[in-house]
Amino acid sequence: MAMDIEGTEVCDWISAKGMTCVLLKYRVPKSNHYWDKDCKCHITPTVAWTLQDAQRAIRLVRAKAKEWQIDSHKIGVIGFSAGGYLVAQTSNIFGATYERVDEADELSSRPDFAVALYPGHLCRAGDTLDTSIQVTPQTPPTFVLQAWDDPVDKVCNSTLYIRALAAAGVPAEVHLFLKGGHAFGLRPSAHPVSSWPALVENWLIEINMLPPLTR
Repeated sequence: MAMDIEGTEVCDWISAKGMTCVLLKYRVPKSNHYWDKDCKCHITPTVAWTLQDAQRAIRLVRAKAKEWQIDSHKIGVIGFSAGGYLVAQTSNIFGATYERVDEADELSSRPDFAVALYPGHLCRAGDTLDTSIQVTPQTPPTFVLQAWDDPVDKVCNSTLYIRALAAAGVPAEVHLFLKGGHAFGLRPSAHPVSSWPALVENWLIEINMLPPLTR
């Protein structure tokens, strides 16, 4: 995740819509599925620090919900690229991946909704979905968006995940754009993919996570 284009700038947009944004700076180096230049292969560590950090963050936000005056049943996750993969992990892996720290860890780490933009690492060898991602009816409502011409993460990362969501009966909204590339964030472009913030906002209204727009 880029801390500005896929972090602080996104938080500014989220906050402007009346939502509370918590920006997670998670551990990255060799802590999740990654490309190893030495063996020239992908490595999946036994313990994913990124998932530990994400689970802990969701639980802490839920524990602080009353103090922060937020709805503990309307806590979602949004991630871009590798962060999109982390969105899929938190949406489907609910068991604790670290030892209990305090009472917050007794709360659920399952997000109430999930937004994955140009996700990576889901599409593995042979264009198959990462086997650690087991989509079930308990997977939260999900929004997926990617550009078909993404040069970094192939579009199969989205299409395979979408297929799994559909098979499990998970409510989802999907947008695959012809052009847009990768890591576009909120930056304006000449392509319709730049309309994604409005699409996400309307989807959040549809699933009752945001009140209807006042026009």
